[in-house]
Amino acid sequence: MTINEKQDEIIEEFDLFDDQLDKTQYIIDLGKKLPPMPEAQKTDDNRIMGCQSKVWVDAELKGDGLYFYGDSEPTAQISKGLVGLLIRVLSGEKPEDIANADLYFIPRVGMGNLITSLRAGGLASMIERMKAFGRAYTEKTV
Repeated sequence: MTINEKQDEIIEEFDLFDDQLDKTQYIIDLGKKLPPMPEAQKTDDNRIMGCQSKVWVDAELKGDGLYFYGDSEPTAQISKGLVGLLIRVLSGEKPEDIANADLYFIPRVGMGNLITSLRAGGLASMIERMKAFGRAYTEKTV
């Protein structure tokens, strides 16, 4: 699936829920399904600054695709779910596609109504970090 196809699928999933509490619970549930990130990758270099809780993101190039790993501290279930959503959309894609991705699913699912302004800032930092990985790996492969 392309980045846009994955985003459209997420939008359809969120459309199944009638209220914000159900959507928030869905984000938490997505975080619970995220594979654990190796402790060795939970370094200060991989920590997302700008999040109110500890969140880590790392990436690895495998073939043509950039694969992401992410986690948060155990009490930050919503943040972990947000990382999981971004990984679902971006992981496995070409670095240049990640760097240039228009993540339109975020406003379309009403994320601004689901998370606090502090979490929104953290989400923006997560996106910027993942796109920075895309840019960095694009430069390495050119």
